[in-house]
Amino acid sequence: MTTLPGVTNATIAQALAEMAALLEAQGDNPFRVAAYQRASETVAQLGTSLREIHRGGGVAALDALPGVGQRIAAAIVEMLETGHWQQLERLRGSSDTEALFRTIPGVGPDLAMRLHEALGVDTLEALEGAARAGRLEAVEGIGPRRAAAIGAALTQMLDRRRTRRQGGLSRGLTGAEPPVALLLQVDREYRAAAEADKLPKIAPKRFNPENRAWLPVLHANKSGWHFTALYSNTARAHELDRTHDWVVIYAEDEAHHEHPCTVVTAGRGALVGKRVVRGREIECRQWYAQAAA
Repeated sequence: MTTLPGVTNATIAQALAEMAALLEAQGDNPFRVAAYQRASETVAQLGTSLREIHRGGGVAALDALPGVGQRIAAAIVEMLETGHWQQLERLRGSSDTEALFRTIPGVGPDLAMRLHEALGVDTLEALEGAARAGRLEAVEGIGPRRAAAIGAALTQMLDRRRTRRQGGLSRGLTGAEPPVALLLQVDREYRAAAEADKLPKIAPKRFNPENRAWLPVLHANKSGWHFTALYSNTARAHELDRTHDWVVIYAEDEAHHEHPCTVVTAGRGALVGKRVVRGREIECRQWYAQAAA
């Protein structure tokens, strides 16, 4: 387990405090806000470096710190190992998908850009889903063998990360995705609230030369899931003028594992004109059929 020497208790405490402030400004659950505030205070007052605690006991030792818990322990591991915290950067509007994709073995700058633009995904987990669905071969310059190699490298990379983050903490692990009915409900509520201008907005750093706060963000708790929803700010969404159609939803389960997906308006097929979850079109078709019965 490798950690970055430049990441200190102070920088992590500051990141946790910033997350609390962002969540509060964006209208998230007060208990969730308070959890990050408590964790920030704990880290700021520690007499031992988080790096040493992690090296000695892994994520379980971080989880055992007062006010930390499994979700924040996983975030601390991410910061120690990568120097970044993807959730925080997303809510800041500063996430860089192409830089993220370049962390995959065998993926350079040009390929990272093509993967991002062609597939319209912005997390490693969503890219893994696209690989499993056979969508990598649709990207220019990627044949079956290279698609298989990238998919295998990505899965191996994510499996190592998932194993490290779990660190023997198996409570609540189901691996289940949120039901499409729930995702479509969040999508519907997000778009209605955004259209009515009832949501806080962030100013994304990419594709926003005027630094305008235009991107609405929704936080919601439903049926044991925590959801964060935003319009897609990918290059592909801008190119196709779908920035106010494609909705990216990050669903966090009770074990604090994130399940990202994108909901779009279907442009062809049996569900044309209807909202569908990418990669789960069959389930959406079944849900619409049952709703109409």
